[in-house]
Amino acid sequence: ETNTLPFHPFENQQGDILRMEKEHQVLKEQLKEAEEKFEQLQSRSLEEIGALEELLKKSIEETQVSQNELDWFHQDSEAQMKKWQQEKKENRENLKALRGTAKKHSDTNERYLKTIDDKEKQYNVCLNTFLETSNKFADEKGKLEELIKKSQDESQECEKRAVKAEVSVLQTWKETEIWKLQSTIAKAEGNLRMLKALSSSASAAPVLKSQIDSWEIFLSNVKKQLEKVEAEYEEKIKLVKNSARNCLSKVEIVDFPCP
Repeated sequence: ETNTLPFHPFENQQGDILRMEKEHQVLKEQLKEAEEKFEQLQSRSLEEIGALEELLKKSIEETQVSQNELDWFHQDSEAQMKKWQQEKKENRENLKALRGTAKKHSDTNERYLKTIDDKEKQYNVCLNTFLETSNKFADEKGKLEELIKKSQDESQECEKRAVKAEVSVLQTWKETEIWKLQSTIAKAEGNLRMLKALSSSASAAPVLKSQIDSWEIFLSNVKKQLEKVEAEYEEKIKLVKNSARNCLSKVEIVDFPCP
């Protein structure tokens, strides 16, 4: 039974003394930590107090400077006030003069407004006259444009008919000249065939050779003339179709004498 019962009056139950010793030890450690924190806080507070004292000293100096500046500001304000009062007096005099000038300008403005009203009435009269004339001219312009369009259509139609007529005339001249030349070529070819037939005999060949040569030269010239006439008439017809002017003329024909 030794040490198994509570030790009165220090224990209510077994282990209270040991527990209290442990709690005492914990409290001692907490007290030590609190003392260390206190010392740290005290050191930090002393530093902050020194900084605040330094800041206070600086603030006192700045306050003294601000007081001096405030005195200077009061002096400057008094000077500015005197200057402002003088300017106020001058501005009153200027305002009085400006009011007189404004009265003159107002009277002048009224005269100008009256003149503007009169001019505006005259303008409206002229504008109405102009609009009436413009409408009249617009109607006439419309009629003239219709006439011009009609004339242009008629002119284009006339040009088409004229081109067609010129082409027809040139075509007729071309066909006529070609017919003449082809007729001449046919006669020349007939004569050549007859001469070549007659020259088949040995006795007549020397006599007819010069005539055959002459007819062959004549036939060659006429064929060249035919090609030239046909080409030139085709060129004239092409120019007329492309609206060229002064193309209605006959192609010059060289009249080769028959052998």
